[in-house]
Amino acid sequence: QVQLVESGGGLVQPGGSLRLSCAASITIASIRSMGWYRQAPGKQRESVATVTRFGITNYADSVKGRFSISRDNAKNTLYLQMNSLKPEDTAVYYCWSFPTYWGQGTQVTVSS
Repeated sequence: QVQLVESGGGLVQPGGSLRLSCAASITIASIRSMGWYRQAPGKQRESVATVTRFGITNYADSVKGRFSISRDNAKNTLYLQMNSLKPEDTAVYYCWSFPTYWGQGTQVTVSS
């Protein structure tokens, strides 16, 4: 069983930045893949970014060039650096770990 705890969400103005963190209850170095998903009101949950244990990343087209995913194996923590935030980035962001472990989610609101 893996427990994932997100933090770092909040309210930010358009163009601002936030960094989300996801602390895992186990050593993450050997976890095949981890990532961030988001769900906006009335929409399905979608993949934002993933990273494999070898450091291979994948991003949704809507966040390429603005978001960056990373994992710190020494701290057993996954990060999502979000820059140039837009109102359409507003959603609950969830941390995910292979195969089907989820965090409780953290709200990100981009609004002036």
